[in-house]
Parts: sequence; structure tokens; C-alpha cells
Amino acid sequence: QVYLEESGGGSVQAGGSLRLSCAASGRTFSIYAMGWFRQAPGKEREIVAAMSGASTYYGASTYYTDSVKGRFTISRDNAKNTVYLQMNNLKPEDTAVYYCAADRSMVDIRTRRADYWGKGTLVTVSS
Repeated sequence: QVYLEESGGGSVQAGGSLRLSCAASGRTFSIYAMGWFRQAPGKEREIVAAMSGASTYYGASTYYTDSVKGRFTISRDNAKNTVYLQMNNLKPEDTAVYYCAADRSMVDIRTRRADYWGKGTLVTVSS
């Protein structure tokens, strides 16, 4: 079982920055692929960014949805069991509840079938 807790959400003006954190329980954090998702009112949950787990063969890979490329960065600190989402140049359309998710499979992360989900943190961007 993996427990996830997001933090770092808040209100910011357009053009501003926020860094979200997701703390995970468990001793095998490094092997899990991690993802950030968001859900705006009246919309489906969408993937924002994802990062694969540790691999001795391929190294970490990342994925970003087109709308955040060049503005958002996903990273992880396996020693702290934490994954981050640095969000720069925020836009009003980034307003949503942001969730982190964990799964052993990067494919399941990217297809929204992750085994473990946090409860979310609200990000509000005003124009």
C-alpha cells in the first residue's frame, strides 16, 4: 500500500509560479512511476506530467502534456519519497485540483489506471 499526500497548492496570479509536492509512504518509492494529474470543474481528470520509476537499464523517462511543456517540470527525490511539480508561467486555464498518483507501470500512469492516488491540492490562477 502506498499513501500519497499533496501539498503546495494555492492562489497565484497569471505568470506566477508554484511548486507542488507529493509525499509518499513506503520503502520502495523509487520503483514506482509517478504522475501529476489535474481536474478542473466540469472537466475530466487529465494527465499533466509523469516520471518513470528507477530502472537499471533505461533510466528515468518523463512525459508532459502539450499544454504544459516548457512551463512545468516534474522531478523526484527518492531519498525523501517525494515527487515535485514545478509550475512556472501559470495561466488561468491551469486552475484545477492537482492530484499525484503512483503505480509500478508507467503505462498505467499515463492511461489514468494508477493504483494509488492522493486527495489533491487546489491551484487557482487569476488573470
